[in-house]
Amino acid sequence: MPRPLRTLKILVTSVALVTTIAAVPASATARPDPSRGPAADRTALRAALDAVPEAGVPGVLIAVRDGQHDWRAAAGQATLTGPRPMRPQMHHRIGSITKTFIATTVLQLVDEQRLGLDDPIGEWLPDTVPGESGNRITVRMLLNHTSGIGNYTNAIIDSYAAISRMQVTTYTPQDLVAIGLAMPPTNAPGARYSYSNTNYILAGMLIEAITGQDAATEVQRRILRPLKLTGTSFPGTDPKIHGRHGGGYFAPFGVRDISEFNMSWAGTAGEMIATTEDLNTFFRALLGGDLLGPATLDQMLTAVPVLPGQPAAGSYGLGIFSLPTPCGEFWGHDGAVLGHLAFSMHSRDGVRQVSSGITISGYQIGLPDPHPIDIAWSTLLLTAMCPTVEVSGRSTVVVPPLPGTTRTPGNDAAVAVP
Repeated sequence: MPRPLRTLKILVTSVALVTTIAAVPASATARPDPSRGPAADRTALRAALDAVPEAGVPGVLIAVRDGQHDWRAAAGQATLTGPRPMRPQMHHRIGSITKTFIATTVLQLVDEQRLGLDDPIGEWLPDTVPGESGNRITVRMLLNHTSGIGNYTNAIIDSYAAISRMQVTTYTPQDLVAIGLAMPPTNAPGARYSYSNTNYILAGMLIEAITGQDAATEVQRRILRPLKLTGTSFPGTDPKIHGRHGGGYFAPFGVRDISEFNMSWAGTAGEMIATTEDLNTFFRALLGGDLLGPATLDQMLTAVPVLPGQPAAGSYGLGIFSLPTPCGEFWGHDGAVLGHLAFSMHSRDGVRQVSSGITISGYQIGLPDPHPIDIAWSTLLLTAMCPTVEVSGRSTVVVPPLPGTTRTPGNDAAVAVP
């Protein structure tokens, strides 16, 4: 068996987009001009996109929206075993972006006055979270990761051998929650942010307890069907990605395609599949107020600092995080599972939207410095988010997760340093 690595405890935290600007013109801090569509910077976008496979990514896809202008593209190969190019409409595992869908569904129940954000979760899940924890931890604390409940993925992803076991193992939500609750608490309930996938397994169980339907059914009924997100789904225990898709490569496994994976280990914390276009549609509807009432959306966007005193690290709301950029604040989520990484970020007014995915993860393990993939992908994302910032004035800093550090903003991100 390969030597267990502490870094493997954060394998699902493979990469983060954290950007800082060494010398940015004052005009770059303004909001993007909605009249400047992707066509105006398509050459820069294409060059940045093509650089991602050159840095070592098998395949990359991206959807950019600026006002009424859309630009979707892909680069690289869908698989490493044949000459099949990536296509922009391919389906992709989105990891923890699942959390935004789950949080939105919970918040719709708040809008319907079927539960309150400050309800103790023990009222709804007394057998799952009994006693003092159930009385002190609230729904809000699950959604903004201040519950203090341990992160179960840190326990189950502890070696290379564990990954192969996970690929063919079915976990129940109860299994995953039990692992998280058995871990030492990271903090007192509500005291601080500490990312935990266990929170969102519990959020999925909460949806089922209130509605009588599993979370996937409720998300489908409330969000996917009304928005016509036909490329978005919960695979459950089905290991396949149905429809056109790229492979999924975990770097330490070399050319082995692990895109077929029983995603029950991620569940309502990160099992979903989507297209980049669907992600932009979803976040546009969410931030535009089509899915939640104004007061509830305000609650969702009320965020706690990820790293107090380090604003560049961003802040986390209820299933969504904010990230400062040279052209203003963006909202969204990142996602990482074994073999796939994703990032979906959006200006608050929904004018500028960027969703992207790459078909590799785990390439940072053991590296002290940013990998060329980090630099290339971050440059692409920043080029898409902030087209008015000159590339020559841009300094992209991506710090890989280190053992024992706090990641930002989600489980898929690394510590950011200016």
